[in-house]
Amino acid sequence: MGTYWSVRCDIDARIDAEALRQRLAAAVDQVDRQMSPWQPDSDLTRLNQAPPDQWLALPDQILEVLGRALEIARASDGAFDPAVGALVDAWGFGAVRDTPDPAAIRAAARVPWRPAYQWLELDRAGGRACKRAPLKLDLCGIAKGYAVDRMAAVLKCNGVAHALVALDGELRACGTQADAEPWAVALESPQPGCRAVHGVLELQDLSVATSGDYRRFVEVGNVRLAHSMDGRRARPVNNAVASVTVLAADCTSADAWATALLVAGPDEGLPLAQRMGVEVLYLLRHEGRWIERGRGRFSAAAASDPPGPILKQPG
Repeated sequence: MGTYWSVRCDIDARIDAEALRQRLAAAVDQVDRQMSPWQPDSDLTRLNQAPPDQWLALPDQILEVLGRALEIARASDGAFDPAVGALVDAWGFGAVRDTPDPAAIRAAARVPWRPAYQWLELDRAGGRACKRAPLKLDLCGIAKGYAVDRMAAVLKCNGVAHALVALDGELRACGTQADAEPWAVALESPQPGCRAVHGVLELQDLSVATSGDYRRFVEVGNVRLAHSMDGRRARPVNNAVASVTVLAADCTSADAWATALLVAGPDEGLPLAQRMGVEVLYLLRHEGRWIERGRGRFSAAAASDPPGPILKQPG
């Protein structure tokens, strides 16, 4: 999926480190083979190429991710929508091209919005899926988090109790460090072109994912457009949100909800997060500075509560 994975873990001498690394790599490779839009023979590509109303046999893993994607798409009223593949490609963020194509953008914008949760049918028991309209699906907003969860499952099966798993901006803390200290994870300051720390999260048995507009974006005039697509409006995200960070028990959920709440923006997203019980931190741009808005353990009311992850100043 065009990025890197890493695992920091404490293992004892009985565990073969190289064999464990190979099992972790195999778990990531399986997700990539099934769900990457860059793989011409991936299961996702096969599904995108299949005609409407034709059932297609698919592996359990991609059906699981598609099911989770549809659940979150429905719950977010389409703020998260895997059926934005044509928009992603048109704006140069996908596998087709790396720069915006005005003709493709106009063509994608003319297509009526068809949310995946209304036009994609899954038969989990039968191991198959069917599109009821021409859809181009993109799972990059959820599959990376799922890959992190798959690596965490591999670690658990191999008796590893202390680990920090990462793939791009998605991380999962398995337990604590071996000395019982929580895993310290930097929350990046959303500044294009530089790497700086905005704060530090302390994680234990918890996942975190961040989405933003400061790493992958396109500038049209003086306007910065994020790589995340708002399928409801047939265009990239364009709001005051610099980044959205979400905490969840599993990284699949954290990944998808970070995308959904970035697209929704704070006015729609904070009430949505409240209804769905999602813990979120928004970093908003305002007159050259960052404004924090959040809920759950990121809210101002919980900032003085010692348990759980707290956003600490670096240093």
